[in-house]
Amino acid sequence: MTNDDQLRMILVGLSDLKERSPFYREKYRDLDLSAVKTWEDFRKLPMTDKHELRDAYPLGLQAVPEKDVVRIHSSSGTTGTPVIIPYTKRDVDDWSEMFERCYRMAGVTDMDRVHVTPGYGLWTAGVGFQAGAERLGAMVIPMGPGNTDKQIRMMQDLRSTVLCATSSYALLLAEEIEKRGVKESIHLRRALIGSERWGDKMRKRIASELGVKLYDIYGLTEIYGPGVGISCDCDSGIHYWSDFIYLEIIDPKTGKNVPDGETGEIVITTLRKQGAPLIRYRTHDLSRIIPGRCECGSEFPRIATLIGRTDDMVKVKGVNIFPGQIDEIISEAEGASSEYQVMIDHLNGRDIMTVFFETKLPAGEKEKLEGAVCDMFKSRVGLTIVAKAVPMGDLPRSEKKSNRIFDNRY
Repeated sequence: MTNDDQLRMILVGLSDLKERSPFYREKYRDLDLSAVKTWEDFRKLPMTDKHELRDAYPLGLQAVPEKDVVRIHSSSGTTGTPVIIPYTKRDVDDWSEMFERCYRMAGVTDMDRVHVTPGYGLWTAGVGFQAGAERLGAMVIPMGPGNTDKQIRMMQDLRSTVLCATSSYALLLAEEIEKRGVKESIHLRRALIGSERWGDKMRKRIASELGVKLYDIYGLTEIYGPGVGISCDCDSGIHYWSDFIYLEIIDPKTGKNVPDGETGEIVITTLRKQGAPLIRYRTHDLSRIIPGRCECGSEFPRIATLIGRTDDMVKVKGVNIFPGQIDEIISEAEGASSEYQVMIDHLNGRDIMTVFFETKLPAGEKEKLEGAVCDMFKSRVGLTIVAKAVPMGDLPRSEKKSNRIFDNRY
């Protein structure tokens, strides 16, 4: 799909947006949307942010008659009022089509058995993974989260071949399988991992311990859910479905579009969504558009693997730090495992950042590794930290998303 095709779809959507959507009727009440003709015009439209979606709770985003809404999904609401997104039948069908594409790009076929561990209910993940696999014709094993004993037994007895999970839970399963010595009875060959950012060291560890090829799946509740993009066999970024979404990268400070290849915040416009269309939605996810066509042959454009979120940033001693930077340092520290935890405290009038990480090294070598990690933080980030190496398995594991940074200053 060309940029001109995308622009035509956007203009068609804008032509009656105010009639369909009370939310955008109010947001754009002083704007003449019929005057939007070019990309330059479109990029002048005010962006939509999550706090506006929260303010529209419960169903202020609905842009179709009640009779056309067949389902709702919701964000977790852990950071405030939840965002509720209504879906029409076509929205549900479109989402399952995108998810089926994800499975196909990951090499999943109708002969696979797809083990789904993300949550069901209001959350989009579980039902999204299931709908895409059913559309493909694969057998779905709809486990949902938790009960690791039963998860592993079902993997063994039903010979699951594809795992769908968060990276945190995939690692927990890998460690449990290794601990129980049952790897030979596990038949997984591929894993679709999403919902949270994860580093290269964790990626390699999960792939090695489970014996699978990993694929990074992208999406968010406000924009259908997971399944709007996925990595390919070339591991050179995430392909996104440009016939369903238009994606921009902006400078999060200025709001201006940045050139392809430059890192910034992902902004998404839905091209076909009926129940709750979104125009220039700020995701707060940080990535960049990868120029050129992928070696895998797909014509769909790519973004780089996410490096974090604009709202994940913490400021310590005047230095801005993103989780992606911590991931990178830990992944390059020889002898350090993928798991880490950061504690930020304020003691005696100054900030102290302690980085805990796991290692298999003996006590004497731990001290050298701690020193090396401290040096890497100082040279890369410009920050003096306290590094603490702990034995493998000491840091907590999660069946959902892992919280790795704890700021105890406020």
